[in-house]
Amino acid sequence: MAMSESKHQFRDLCDSLKTGDITRRQFMNRATALGVAAGTAVFAANATAALASGKTTSSGLYFAAQDGTATPAAGGAAAPSTGTESQTRGAGGELRIIQWQAATMLFSHKATGTKDFLCSDIILEPLFRYLPSGEIIGALAETFPSVDAGTLAEDLTSATVTLKPGILWSDGTPFTAKDVVFTWQWNTTETNNSINLDTWRQIANVEAVDDLTVTFTFVQPSAAWADPLVGGILGHIIPSHVFGDDPANANDAFLTAPIGTGPYILESFVPNDQVIYAVNENYREANKPYFSSVNVKGGGDAASAARAVLQTGEYDYCWNLQVEPAVLESLISDDGPGTLEIELGTSLERIHINFSDPNTEVDGQRSEMNTPHPFLTDPAVRQALNKAVPRQVIADEFYGNGMVPTANALNGLDAFVSPNTSWEFNLDAAAAILDEAGWSLDGDVRSKDGVELRLSYATSINPARQKNQQVVKQAFESIGVKVQLEQIDAGIFFDSGAGNEQNINHFYWDINMYTNSTSTPVPINFLQDWYSGTDRDNIAQASNEWTGTNRQRWVNADFDTAFEQLKAATTLEEAFALSIECNDIMINEVVIIPEVNRAADVYGISKRLIKENVALGVGFELNYWNIANWTTVEQ
Repeated sequence: MAMSESKHQFRDLCDSLKTGDITRRQFMNRATALGVAAGTAVFAANATAALASGKTTSSGLYFAAQDGTATPAAGGAAAPSTGTESQTRGAGGELRIIQWQAATMLFSHKATGTKDFLCSDIILEPLFRYLPSGEIIGALAETFPSVDAGTLAEDLTSATVTLKPGILWSDGTPFTAKDVVFTWQWNTTETNNSINLDTWRQIANVEAVDDLTVTFTFVQPSAAWADPLVGGILGHIIPSHVFGDDPANANDAFLTAPIGTGPYILESFVPNDQVIYAVNENYREANKPYFSSVNVKGGGDAASAARAVLQTGEYDYCWNLQVEPAVLESLISDDGPGTLEIELGTSLERIHINFSDPNTEVDGQRSEMNTPHPFLTDPAVRQALNKAVPRQVIADEFYGNGMVPTANALNGLDAFVSPNTSWEFNLDAAAAILDEAGWSLDGDVRSKDGVELRLSYATSINPARQKNQQVVKQAFESIGVKVQLEQIDAGIFFDSGAGNEQNINHFYWDINMYTNSTSTPVPINFLQDWYSGTDRDNIAQASNEWTGTNRQRWVNADFDTAFEQLKAATTLEEAFALSIECNDIMINEVVIIPEVNRAADVYGISKRLIKENVALGVGFELNYWNIANWTTVEQ
């Protein structure tokens, strides 16, 4: 069955469940038959049930229903922990992970690369976590606030959270409400340049009622009120005492030596190479973690990482196997030491267009936001490039495994996928657009008013991405756009260092290419990458150490208005409609060129591990979020 046909059938299934034509059990059985991952199917069923019931305020999507029937308190939901009951802490020896994009820092509120988020998440924890179903469970906190329990204001202006008792930081200091207050204060202190500044400043105040009770007051009601409290990308809580109780203390030492409440502590860290973790003896569950140490080894490439798990068994786990389908298939065998797992999700491989000029320096910085790009600010050029990208070839040849071409920024969840867009690969039409706009072909390169269409095109070093680049370069040059390819080591490309001019934050090229995904069901954090902010303060610039998330320096008043309305939406229907509106503005303006709706992850895992405990789902959580429960099949 063609994947596009499968996706349409899955959407029809969701509609049938919403109208009551099929039962939840029938929905799950049919979704599984279509090849939909179990976590994705459960999430879709929960979201559909919430929308059908009309109980869509208070982020009902996150935990299925606002009446509490599927909340952690009533439903008993918990992190998957199969096989951990009789284990002994530290009895499992070394857990070996190969992460071919090596970590460069271990502090999520300053990082911009997934590789760094992953390694931070082994040490630091949020108040709550997402299950693959989208349901929220407690991590440092007890139960998720709800209107029925009286812990969430009906008008979504405040929430009260009770913390779990007896939790210690790894240095033995008690974890209290003071740390939650401090985390909000630190993230909203602008001089710290937290990448999560905008998310956390949606909270107007955090009050420590007592050592184990915290009340949050929100700037405005929002269906996404819980975003700062949930998940390893936005929500990590940090220890006040380690920062000297000073929210203005940037504490650069914490970037490479964090103190957390998670199952492991840092033993050693060589940036761009290796992180070794030891058991946190103060971890709250006495028989966890099972492994005495975790070795996250960086370097190499995705194919060699896959081989190390699927063929040689040298490592137990490998992440983000961005490897051509034929190569991956050759590494899989029934008697091999590992299995290949694919979780479809919301990730998008896309080309970003720089709206500023990367070749003109202003006050010591290039790509300065007030210096327009000499030709990419011309809509005709962007439209032509959009038509010249061979999405189907890219999807089939370099991704496969259910990953499909797309015209949208938002993908993977039916509720926010726009029905209003389409894509076309048509080189003749692309050339005609440039002709009509006055970009005349002189030899191999088009020009207009003395400006030639020559662009630099950067991405991280990875065989699949380099082949992707070559296909796009060939297509662009066939319509008279000359392309210079740049390939940068992933550890540098995704490193957030303010002095690193080859990272995605600086964006010192004309176009670049990479992927990320929505980290929340209402995709505010994802769409924030195109929001200019108050007084354009979300644009990556020297003044904010390039931590602003709008790295393309695109400013659009209609998008900013829709995004601000999205942040204030109080029902899921409204939030999803505004998400689609934001998507459509971006796509119609060709701010990005979407290529492929990639999986939440394609990973390899040793057959000696219980894979159910990874619990990745659609990708709202990071791969190692449940590492406290990773264990072996036989102990």
